Amino acid sequence: MNNESRLIADFAAAGQGHVFAFWDQLDANARQRLLADASEIDLQELEQLCAIHLDDSHSATLDLQGLEPAPYIVHPDHGGDVELWKRAYLLGDEALRNGKVAAFTVAGGQGTRLGFDAPKGTYPTSPILRKSLFQIFAEKILSASRRYGVPFHWFILTSHVNNADTVAFFEEHNFFGLSRDVVHFFVQGRMPAVTDQGKIILAAKDEIAMTPDGHGGSLRAMLRSGAVDIMRKAGIEMVSYFQVDNPLPNFFDPAFIGFHVMHASDMSSKMIPKRSPDEKIGVFCHQKGKLKVIEYSDLPEALATETDESGNIRFISGSIALHVVSREFIARVGGGEADYALPFHRADKKVPTIDIQGNPVKPEKPNGVKFEMFVFDALPYAKHPVVMEFHRKDEFSPIKNPEGLDSPAACSRDQVCQWTRWAIAAGVPLQADEAGWPGFTWEVSPLFADSQAAFDAAWNALSEKPEIKEGTVLR
Repeated sequence: MNNESRLIADFAAAGQGHVFAFWDQLDANARQRLLADASEIDLQELEQLCAIHLDDSHSATLDLQGLEPAPYIVHPDHGGDVELWKRAYLLGDEALRNGKVAAFTVAGGQGTRLGFDAPKGTYPTSPILRKSLFQIFAEKILSASRRYGVPFHWFILTSHVNNADTVAFFEEHNFFGLSRDVVHFFVQGRMPAVTDQGKIILAAKDEIAMTPDGHGGSLRAMLRSGAVDIMRKAGIEMVSYFQVDNPLPNFFDPAFIGFHVMHASDMSSKMIPKRSPDEKIGVFCHQKGKLKVIEYSDLPEALATETDESGNIRFISGSIALHVVSREFIARVGGGEADYALPFHRADKKVPTIDIQGNPVKPEKPNGVKFEMFVFDALPYAKHPVVMEFHRKDEFSPIKNPEGLDSPAACSRDQVCQWTRWAIAAGVPLQADEAGWPGFTWEVSPLFADSQAAFDAAWNALSEKPEIKEGTVLR
């Protein structure tokens, strides 16, 4: 029996033989497309997921018993230990100078919600020069590489939908000045969508309805792609993980990395205090001695609105998808070892499909179940996980919505406010409101400065200091 026949037989034995119902109608190319989709599917894993998530007698329920707010390292501006943060900064600085850190961007999405039909990382984001998200990140990496004298590696998780366009974008822009040898693309894994009865859904006669396996799948994709091996050979011990839609943070933050090193942590996280009980971000919690993130939609209102003796939100530690993850922890979690296997979550979605004649069907209500993993579900398995408090204004301005909150306009303003705060702290004679807004738009290239400390050094090194006003660009 050849590989093709064996695969078809395996699907039939698993009760998924309908996947090949139109086989006799397909030409050679269409058959190869269908076989390629089918070969990605772990039928045993799928059967187990269906048993857990589709069978009411085995349905997974979220255990919230004994849930407590997670402890975190308080920022010095809010009374944290200044000397402790200084020690962390020095440790992180040393790790960076020794090339032990790499950047890791989750960039598998498209800009569809923004009306942008291209990889989200190519979206023009900076307020004046309209640099893409990818260019901003690339220039931050290049700036840090020059400062520390190390060619920092950058791992970029793409998807089947956008990988070719993403790679082409980097090639078109000559990798934004980075060496091609340090930029590594790898593709996110996929899972099939299924019906409530656990049957794999066909998107077309020659196509299975496959969906990304979630940002948690990035860890096993990193292992399967060989990225972990690249890290070992390059002496990289940890990655700074961030998502493509948030241009604000300094992901090579010495203090953040230093606390990770100081605690010998498998996985460390930045937090920001939640604005309100109903803010749509996950919350760091402790349960049975383990650190975890509870999604905002899963946190009961009674807990979300609970306050402490000072009237502050008790479950206040907001998760913003900024982590440092150790290489060997990625290898353990990504390898799916029994003690480190991330759980899958169920999501009910409208999945375009076909009827028994093979005609397209666009569902009006959810007709399928998708399975995905979340990267923060690795936290309960991590040794010595640590959470640190940082400022929202310096860390979190994602681009998610076309207008209003978390929009391109809001992000553009937040970038200007960050640069303005840096400038004022460096002694530049600017006036601004409490958030840092100066009343006009200007821009700082990451190649000029990618942090407060870098801005201080770059500004003081200028022999002639320009007036900062509408349209000013510091490069």
